[in-house]
Amino acid sequence: MRARWCAALLVAAAAFSPLHAEEGATGAQRFLVIGDPQPKSTADVDYFLRDIIEPAMPLAKQSAAAIVLGDIVDDEPALYPGVKAATKRLGIPMLFAPGNHDVDAGAQSDADSLRSFRKAFGDDTFLRKYDNANVLVLDDVVVLPGQTPGYVGGLREDQFAKIQRWLKDLPRDKLLVVGAHIPFFDTSTVQGKESFRAVDRERLFALLQPFPHVLLLSAHTHNQRHYFHGEKESWKGAAPLHEYNVGAACGAFWSGVADAAGIPDATMSDGTPNGYATLDVQRDGTYALAWYPARDAAGTQIALHAPKVLRRDAYPAFGVYANVFMGHAGTRVEYRIDDGDWMPMRRVVEPDPRLLAENARDDAADTLRGFDRSPEATPSTHLWRGTLPTKLAAGEHTVEVRAFDEWRGEATAKTTYRLEAR
Repeated sequence: MRARWCAALLVAAAAFSPLHAEEGATGAQRFLVIGDPQPKSTADVDYFLRDIIEPAMPLAKQSAAAIVLGDIVDDEPALYPGVKAATKRLGIPMLFAPGNHDVDAGAQSDADSLRSFRKAFGDDTFLRKYDNANVLVLDDVVVLPGQTPGYVGGLREDQFAKIQRWLKDLPRDKLLVVGAHIPFFDTSTVQGKESFRAVDRERLFALLQPFPHVLLLSAHTHNQRHYFHGEKESWKGAAPLHEYNVGAACGAFWSGVADAAGIPDATMSDGTPNGYATLDVQRDGTYALAWYPARDAAGTQIALHAPKVLRRDAYPAFGVYANVFMGHAGTRVEYRIDDGDWMPMRRVVEPDPRLLAENARDDAADTLRGFDRSPEATPSTHLWRGTLPTKLAAGEHTVEVRAFDEWRGEATAKTTYRLEAR
């Protein structure tokens, strides 16, 4: 099973474009991608404007459109005008998908659940054609009044009819981008509960299969992840179907300690900073993705955690952790100590210790450190670990980490630790 999975990742990686997303290579067409703005107040709308929209404006000038992947608000339709006013400043067409928090309160049926959304943004399912890509935006939230949870991922019959009609004569040489809120892969932790209806996924994938270049975009999880669909999800294409589950603009619901500008830290539970993405598409259907942490001029792609001091000659039980925000099981991540040989890091599915430390600081505080605490750390799918040697000379040692991103190339990060002789 593991060998087949690794082989599938290699096939999928071979289909990725080698262009560097940051460079906006000649001939590429760019799209901004924003997941879960999800303000619950006018203060949150202001955070969204200052933390996401204003920093994204230079990239917007190079973009054909922005795709917003649902949860436009947090059950507060009265905030739609504020979000629209903020996104209007990007100066490009906005393609809005609805999320489960865009459902009207008290909706008695799925058919009547998006009245406020449709009034504010128009159709919930539509196709837009661009020079290098065709973008299909879907409402994939099926409301289940009176049930718990009150929704499930899936599609309506009228949507299937539209999709079939639209795809029938759509050119297949361009990238087909399918954007929706709820991930197409299963996220349910309850046995017997589907987060996305398997029968709907199978029908959709059958319609997508004739297209050689397809990318799925989703949000909802307030984590970041790359998922490669295969036989388990009834995908029968020649290569695994890539889904990019985009991190949230609001991060962990605009939570955490505020900075000097008054904006919450908003780190997500998998250790990914809040932010937004770009999608650069070439005419031949290849593409490049990039993650932009909010208001981070350095464009940080790797966050490190390591102990500050260890006893020299102690048993080597402690390590450096690297959270590679755009990483996945096929990503190559290495580290070295003091300009030594590069060594592979081991991928682990664990909580990010950086966020665990923040959780501990919140626990130890006598008063609330922010309006809401940072989220409880959950296992990350893009975390790597390397053991720190202790049989080196006493004093400070440098740790360098590098990760090889399919689209941006090599990303690096650096930290230090000290060995004390006792």
